[in-house]
Amino acid sequence: MANVKVRTRSGGEQGTVELDDAVFGIEPNVPVMHQVVTAQLAARRAGTQSTKTRAEVAGGGAKPFKQKGTGRGRQGSIRAPQWRGGGIALGPKPRSYAQRTPKKMKRLALRSALSDRAAENKVVVVAGWDFDAPSTKDARAALSALGVTGRVLVVVEHDDVVTQKSFRNLPEVHVLSAGQLNTYDVLVNDYVVFTTSTLPTADPAAGAESEEAAS
Repeated sequence: MANVKVRTRSGGEQGTVELDDAVFGIEPNVPVMHQVVTAQLAARRAGTQSTKTRAEVAGGGAKPFKQKGTGRGRQGSIRAPQWRGGGIALGPKPRSYAQRTPKKMKRLALRSALSDRAAENKVVVVAGWDFDAPSTKDARAALSALGVTGRVLVVVEHDDVVTQKSFRNLPEVHVLSAGQLNTYDVLVNDYVVFTTSTLPTADPAAGAESEEAAS
């Protein structure tokens, strides 16, 4: 197992912790990560686009002109698709873009993403944030002391409201509770910052590894 230093909020060292090889030490499976991330992004689509068919467009009940003798092509309704203001042929309708993704695939994708970040030394473990009150200034100072730059994913306890409020106003920081940890957010951020209590392990009873919310 790989060891990483446990850091304090001020940047000091407070021992080490082992990263579970089953979570942080596997060979990343790129095709699986791609499929899971695609499913996540697809599930975010609203799918509310809609057009009217000729049956839904108001008017057009009368035949626009007689069948023969006008020199024009025969027409039955001005709400047919070829008419301006008519219905749309084969247009989009409200639908769900969600894809079914097996749970095992989600877990493998998440472990692959975490292993990729660990291989690049982009996994940081903090003993605890211990903010007395919500403070964006203190949160920014903590990240600076840890030497974390770029886009940062901060994984906190579900009930740690003070820490969530401290980080949420920083535009380069994304805050998630341990149960919301997912492949897309790990990959889209440069660093992943855990506390010792939210560090995932292969044993569900011993860590905070989660399944992705995307389906």
